[in-house]
Amino acid sequence: MLQTPDPEGLKEQVVAVGAREIHVTEVGDGPVVIKLHGGGPGASGMSNFSRNVSTLAQRFRVIVPDMPGYGQSTKRLDQSDVFGDLAHSMIGLMDALGIERASVVGNSLGGATALRMAMDHPGRIDRLVLMGPGGVGGLQGGPSLGLQKLIGYYKGDGPSREKLAEFLREFLVADGTAVSDEMIEARYRASIDPEVVANPPLQVPNDPQAMARLDLSADPRMTQIDHPTLALWGDADRVNLLTGGHWLRENMKSCDLYIFAGVGHWVQWERAAEFNAVCTAFLSANADV
Repeated sequence: MLQTPDPEGLKEQVVAVGAREIHVTEVGDGPVVIKLHGGGPGASGMSNFSRNVSTLAQRFRVIVPDMPGYGQSTKRLDQSDVFGDLAHSMIGLMDALGIERASVVGNSLGGATALRMAMDHPGRIDRLVLMGPGGVGGLQGGPSLGLQKLIGYYKGDGPSREKLAEFLREFLVADGTAVSDEMIEARYRASIDPEVVANPPLQVPNDPQAMARLDLSADPRMTQIDHPTLALWGDADRVNLLTGGHWLRENMKSCDLYIFAGVGHWVQWERAAEFNAVCTAFLSANADV
């Protein structure tokens, strides 16, 4: 895995948000950009955005939390409304940090969370960058094989290094040889935290209403989101399929769609330089940077 040195001025803290503690990494100055990681086993904020933070911190105040259920933050999510629970916690984090408005960059689960933040608290959001977000398009045919692997990680015989290696190398990225053994080991160790094993953050709800809340496409508020939005998608994404990107482009009021050829679910990692340039340009539009 490409090793990117931590940017100068990197700060870490634990922020109390209600009954939860949220681990936050922050660097840079300027307009606030919150980066929300994906929901795969062993995920965390900085590991998700290791190839992006330094570049964006040159122009923005970049805030990278471990979302509840992941990393060094409090575990256990409200399974009746996972996206809503995470969105509420991230708005609570903004309150705790004294941030009135921010742009949000969300990958997969983080993208779904960003969309719920925009629907539930539209006045708090400036711009949205969504990388293969969950909950949009393609749900009618059932979850993709990659999503099944993600959700099924803690089922059956439980978590294992082999199951995680398969997910990362065959479903997270298009070129599995780029995923190092060290990355697999670090993610595996994080994934077997006893609190996470006892309460996996992503589960298939038994309640039909909870299941319905995972389909953001069915929420009538989605088509009312008017925040400038950039959807970034790999055409080889096997977790959240490209049909979701086309759905966003066709149904949101102000959504651009940028498709990366030959890229999987992790565009910010697989094509980091291009992602950083496109993301910086988009977030800089009409911003005081």
